[in-house]
Amino acid sequence: MAAYETVTIHPTGKHTSTIIFFHGLGESGSVWAELLTNLRKPNTKIICPSAPKIPLTLNKGFAMPAWFDLSTLNEDAPENESDILRAVDNVHAILDEELAKTRLPPKKLLLGGFSQGGALALYAALTYHRPLAGILILSCWIPLHRTFPDAATNNTNIPIFQCHGTEDPVIPYVWGTRTSEILKEFTTKSQFTSYEGLLHRTNEKELADIKAFIHKTVT
Repeated sequence: MAAYETVTIHPTGKHTSTIIFFHGLGESGSVWAELLTNLRKPNTKIICPSAPKIPLTLNKGFAMPAWFDLSTLNEDAPENESDILRAVDNVHAILDEELAKTRLPPKKLLLGGFSQGGALALYAALTYHRPLAGILILSCWIPLHRTFPDAATNNTNIPIFQCHGTEDPVIPYVWGTRTSEILKEFTTKSQFTSYEGLLHRTNEKELADIKAFIHKTVT
């Protein structure tokens, strides 16, 4: 599947929907696969790709699992556009492959991610050529934000559930609010939810809200 190793959790009932979720820097798909398995409906398949280890400028050139290169976590820093778009192409290939393999309607696929994985999922969903079920993004930002709304070729009318902790020390809360403001300029169903005191992680309240969104969005 594309260029990534993948953790797949198959549905326990008849397969009627799929969640594809991308982890954050330095992680792997296994942790999120386990979390999402407890939040899904029995007929939902979970696909959690794992990023390859690449030399990361943010990590002084040392290799770590990452979807694309980052030089800094500064909002105004230059972005590696070609690297981001390469990763986006891989996500589109994963979507294409899942649709071809399962023959599910595109609106039965939910795309999501955490941190850098959320940034990737958001850009990939907004530029994918077929209508998806929704977008689930946690503690992330909108990459290449100056290209929107022009870059958004599809999926601007689907549900977007964005979560962010107010005390996030890695992806500052202000990035989340700014992303929400940008999304509201050209999307119609984006929802931004804050979690008081939450750091760069999840908590029980956020997981409960994610579960509710999943159950409402994919059946």
